[in-house]
Amino acid sequence: MPDFSGALLAELVRAGLVESVHSGRLTLINSDGSVRVAIGDIDAPMYPRSSIKSFQAAGMVRRGLRLTPRQLAIVCASHSGSAEHLEVVESILQGASLTTSNLRNTPDLPLGRAERQAWGDKPPSQIAQGCSGKHAGMLATCVINGWDTETYLDPEHPLQIAIRQEIQSLIGESVISTTIDGCGAPLFAITTKNFALGAHKMRVSHDPVYQEIVAACISHPEMVAGIGRLTTTLMKSVPGLMMKDGAEAVELLSLADGRACVFKVSDGSDRAFPAIIKAVLHAWDIDIPIDSVLVRGGSHVLGEIRVSESLQQL
Repeated sequence: MPDFSGALLAELVRAGLVESVHSGRLTLINSDGSVRVAIGDIDAPMYPRSSIKSFQAAGMVRRGLRLTPRQLAIVCASHSGSAEHLEVVESILQGASLTTSNLRNTPDLPLGRAERQAWGDKPPSQIAQGCSGKHAGMLATCVINGWDTETYLDPEHPLQIAIRQEIQSLIGESVISTTIDGCGAPLFAITTKNFALGAHKMRVSHDPVYQEIVAACISHPEMVAGIGRLTTTLMKSVPGLMMKDGAEAVELLSLADGRACVFKVSDGSDRAFPAIIKAVLHAWDIDIPIDSVLVRGGSHVLGEIRVSESLQQL
């Protein structure tokens, strides 16, 4: 049976006592495609959630989607919902002679804290939701190919079949199962190991589709997430770094030489992300400041979230 509980990745320490732990699965891939580190059951099924958007975007580009780099980056994004983000999403729709009324993703408030405050008391909407860029790209791909735009979220729609085929091509195996993501789009179960291998392939491949997607995200990290968010901050700070987080604590990282990492925290909490990501980057000889998640008692710092010994030794 697959082990979904995972192995220890990080722990919250208060006054020298381990108060809580975060377990999960982590795969670290070398530049030659070999597995450097495997923590937990990396062959257990997982939902990659929004971390896999670059793979989905590859399926769209291969079917004729033509966008500017900024537009393509937001197709790969879980954007914060800033005015700039929404303008770029609208520009994709306008280019396909569509409007926001064609979006079928789940209505929501902006993902970013500042952006949500700026949204005020307006009701949730499809365009404010963090996956609206992906959905705009899906719709534009349908228009280019003459596919129905009303049913583009059906798992057996030609668009979603094309995306599934693209994911399978990248990971080298069939998807394990299909369900529906929080935004309403089809979601394909894969393994942590295969996801990381797919990220490696995307970085080392000479396929112009993959090269276009990676270049778009790296050149516009503010589109991939948003100002003040860890993904955007680190992509701006580390040359060639591609990152994408996903709901329920999934993260993908890759470098230009093919090194890649995917991890999934079993309890779905992302509060250990800074510590885990810092350990992964350190293993790649990249040491940049990443603020620790501090544990406070009143106004005093009593501890922090630290990674497990296995991650400290990377």
